[in-house]
Amino acid sequence: MRLKLALAGVLLASAAVAQPVQPVPTVSAPVSDLLASAPSLTISNGPIVAHIAPPGSNAFYRGTRFDQAGVITSLKLNGRKFYGPWFDRTAPEVLDYAYDAKGALVAGPDSATTGPVEEFAPLDFTPSHGLFVKIGVGTLRQPDTQPYDHYRHYLVVDAGKWTVTPSQTGVTFTQTLKLGETAYTYEKILRLVPDKPELVIEHRLTNTGSKPITTTVYDHNFLRLVSGNAGTQITFPFPLTIATNPPSPDLIRVEGKTLTYLRPMKSKERISFLVTGFGNTAADYDIVIRDSAGGGGVTIKGDQPITRLNIFSIDKVQSVEPYIAIDLTPGNEKRWTYRYTFAR
Repeated sequence: MRLKLALAGVLLASAAVAQPVQPVPTVSAPVSDLLASAPSLTISNGPIVAHIAPPGSNAFYRGTRFDQAGVITSLKLNGRKFYGPWFDRTAPEVLDYAYDAKGALVAGPDSATTGPVEEFAPLDFTPSHGLFVKIGVGTLRQPDTQPYDHYRHYLVVDAGKWTVTPSQTGVTFTQTLKLGETAYTYEKILRLVPDKPELVIEHRLTNTGSKPITTTVYDHNFLRLVSGNAGTQITFPFPLTIATNPPSPDLIRVEGKTLTYLRPMKSKERISFLVTGFGNTAADYDIVIRDSAGGGGVTIKGDQPITRLNIFSIDKVQSVEPYIAIDLTPGNEKRWTYRYTFAR
């Protein structure tokens, strides 16, 4: 039964794979305005300097799609930038992202985020009027009988209780929330390893309710490594097979364990496809992304098995999206960790 629920969570999390059709935005604001008005925390270990936006009513990220804890608006290693806004402007009526009449990339409130940001599949969602939960966001209202759509902005009825504890090299975020039988404490720690080019993201989710918590979570990994992504190479521990929506062969080449971008992506070009080949152990959560021309990049290691793996790109950002499963009975907790090692 729990396996079926977990699979349902995966389907819900990916229910809106295709980008929604939407009109050209006519009124928008520059992302610089959002960065200037939102609170920000700065952490550093010497080689790395990162800026992190805490949750709140005036936060940098105010959407209901992604976990609002620990949004990295900038991360630099010895001056080279890996994370930052991939969009030029924002507009409330945009569902995902779109382009205005001048070609500027305009993101909506639920996609306007940056860095290694995570999305949990919803809890207690039914296609009828009522309330449901997104971990890292809060209790949301379903206003009609439409299926769940992560591009849609939902009303936050209760954001739960957040505490934020910063230090020189890290920040701890804690959210507690209860909706009927569903209740949890969610802790997320971002910390820089002293004197090393490493970022560690640690999680602890405790089921404090009387109902099982069964969901999935993936990291969108909005990486800004190479403009246009040309020459970007992604290597996994396993031979790759493209499962859905194969990209144009003049753009992507798959050879064994490595995926290579052969040319710069064009303006407005978009790819999103699933790959398979991973096994059922955490050993396959070991992803190396490199700039083949410049040599810089990042290695991402997780301590959980991958359950689903998507590749997304436009010309301004590249994303490897590994999913993991969460199945928690009442009173139990789950811990998981991602380790990012950067090379300039």
